[in-house]
Amino acid sequence: MSDEIWQRDEIDSPCVKICVIHPQERLCTGCLRTIEEIGAWSRLSPAERKAIMATLEERRGKLRRRRGGRAGRQRQDSQG
Repeated sequence: MSDEIWQRDEIDSPCVKICVIHPQERLCTGCLRTIEEIGAWSRLSPAERKAIMATLEERRGKLRRRRGGRAGRQRQDSQG
């Protein structure tokens, strides 16, 4: 018996199970979607999902790496 009935022709979620929202950009640092896009994902059409997927890589530049911890303190100490 085949599971063809359960197969779907839709775009998979970009979720990578790192669900942390960047406080300024309001983007998930894992999948780069907005909170609204994440919440609506299951209700979006395949065309809407595809359009969002096409923008994700360019969003990566909006997220600056946080320089915290020891490396961040050392850098601050040496600057002033």
